[in-house]
Amino acid sequence: MAKDPVFRLWASGCCHVGTDLRVSKRESLADAIRQSESGAFRWDIAVHLGDFSGTQTPPDDEEGRILVGQFAALKKHRREHFYCLVGNHDASGRDEPCQWWFRKWVDPTGENTEHSGVDASRRPHPIEGTWERYAFRVGNVLFLMMGDRNDGGPPVGRGARGGYPAGAVSGETFAWWKGMVESNPDSIIISCHHHMLKETTVASGPWEGFVRDAEGNWKGEYHGYFPDGGPEGASYLYFVDGQPDAQAFEKYLAEHPGAIDLWLGAHTHANPDDRTGGRSHIERKWDVTFVNVAPLSRHHGQKRHMVPMSRLLTFTDGSADVRIQCHLHTSHHAPQGWYAPAERTVRMGKAFRISE
Repeated sequence: MAKDPVFRLWASGCCHVGTDLRVSKRESLADAIRQSESGAFRWDIAVHLGDFSGTQTPPDDEEGRILVGQFAALKKHRREHFYCLVGNHDASGRDEPCQWWFRKWVDPTGENTEHSGVDASRRPHPIEGTWERYAFRVGNVLFLMMGDRNDGGPPVGRGARGGYPAGAVSGETFAWWKGMVESNPDSIIISCHHHMLKETTVASGPWEGFVRDAEGNWKGEYHGYFPDGGPEGASYLYFVDGQPDAQAFEKYLAEHPGAIDLWLGAHTHANPDDRTGGRSHIERKWDVTFVNVAPLSRHHGQKRHMVPMSRLLTFTDGSADVRIQCHLHTSHHAPQGWYAPAERTVRMGKAFRISE
């Protein structure tokens, strides 16, 4: 039987399962899964780009069990069809083992199958790497999955309370990413991180996570304001190897336009028509398309920004064009379903090939 010439990637982020359950008993991740599998749209694999937890303190086992329970809503796909990475709200506390919660309950490499339910041998596309950074391939598409390292205490890691939103990666992860990009010039490269890069999509610029109050003080808008946690960079990937406003990825892409094809991120919750900073959810810079897919949550943040949505990216064998559709998971912004004003067709640097 011939392979389906179409590859459908479902991209989402920021389900914050604990918040939605606490506020309205809404199952943010499970509801989206049920909608997709009930015929709303087809997908082959999914990426979820972090912030599974909704707590303002380091997440615990109770929320881990809740998350695994919501993944159990999958009926037509296996748990292994989801490829996930760690976000800032999933981070461990200052004195806890590094990213223990994510490794135990989300577990992309299947280290803790008894808790997460992930069996790495059942992956439709095997992964290579660690929970912090790993790669996998679909045809000639190479996915580079990079976890946030918002752990270990301020200024890079979260404090006792709050998500501490400024994004971070280790120097080892940046070096790995650069090496993978340079050694795979013939691949379509999709880089995934919880955060967007600086000044690429909606509200991803310096201080764009906040607004000034009447006294001129910063207060939270898209993100919580934490003075000891790099607030200038609360809306983007701010720390690399502990260096603030490092812009390591930005500088590399500026010097090597088109080195990757797509950057998928989440983190900043914005309604699909938001243009803060003069940028939308889908923008092109350095010959790279940047897509913010967030959020799935309805209640984690300012209500005017909280429009549960996700993106479906459709690749067709032999074509360099990718269709990006926006699916609304509730009806409070517009009728549930496809939101046509947010749809885009973007071009990769080379044609997609389903077989390599």
